Amino acid sequence: MSKLLRCLTALTMFMVILLAVMVPFNQRAHASSGTFTRYSYNGSTGSRPYYVYTPANYQVGTTVPMIVMLHGCTQTPTDFANGTRMNALADQKQFIVVYPQQTSSYNLTACWNWFDPSNQVRGSGEAAIIAGITQTVKQTTSQWTIDSNRVYVAGISAGAAMSSIMGAAYPDIFAAIGVHSGLEYQASTSAFTAAAVQVYGGPSPTQQGQAAYNAMGGAARVVPTIDFQGQSDFTVYPINGNQVIQQWMQTDRLASNGSYNASFSSPSTTNNGTVSGGYSYTTQTWNDNSGKEIEEYWKVYGMGHAWSGGSSSGSYTDPYGPGATNAMYTFFMNHAMNS
Repeated sequence: MSKLLRCLTALTMFMVILLAVMVPFNQRAHASSGTFTRYSYNGSTGSRPYYVYTPANYQVGTTVPMIVMLHGCTQTPTDFANGTRMNALADQKQFIVVYPQQTSSYNLTACWNWFDPSNQVRGSGEAAIIAGITQTVKQTTSQWTIDSNRVYVAGISAGAAMSSIMGAAYPDIFAAIGVHSGLEYQASTSAFTAAAVQVYGGPSPTQQGQAAYNAMGGAARVVPTIDFQGQSDFTVYPINGNQVIQQWMQTDRLASNGSYNASFSSPSTTNNGTVSGGYSYTTQTWNDNSGKEIEEYWKVYGMGHAWSGGSSSGSYTDPYGPGATNAMYTFFMNHAMNS
């Protein structure tokens, strides 16, 4: 099938294949030993269910980090938690995990509507809902004590596109972001072009880097970013992984007051590796002028549209890639808000 025909087919059926063509997955009981509880959020811009994972042995009053996890199309919080094993890591490392849930009432395939301009800015739409859920958990001090300097957001596919949006719209809430198989900020502003940018990439990352910086407004700051991208991903093509890093490099340069002047073509470090019995990969990092890492990019060769190193107990995972869950956690813990 030609690229043009593929694009036209995708545009016709965008509500079905939008951002992640995923096979529905039956939810299973969560295997971790903490508590996984469903709540409902109702805010001025809308309502959504969400789940909170409280790790085993957590003591009320103990200050811990928090990671907000945004699922992809057709996924659920339970599915995403099982596949990423983020809750199991939370048991080991002691942090809270929050899973906002998109539902078919707002998108037929439960995709976050990252392509809708009303969801791409502060105080509006789904971005405001996700931020509201985050703030609600932070403020529920009778159950959790969250370190406000260590709140992060990560996602896959449509959820990854929303993670980019959250970094731009709410840099005062999220210390760093994780993007897995996603897109740059505001890669599309229409459902009818969203499928095309998945294949061909979005607008110039330099342009979108400026747009993300503008969206930050008075809260502008450097937002460290880690990105994973399968190099055989034919849902969200590899060009998008490059654009995510390039866009955030531009945004962070603008927000750095001259302290970050890295170039995409000249990474600070480049390391190659191979998972035993699995894929080879390249990891690149870019540092600011003081040597602090700001961007981290994992290119996984042979992997498609899947969470790298994930568990087959969840949908759209590939156990043969390097572990994205541990890599993102490590990156996040090295980037507190005021560090």
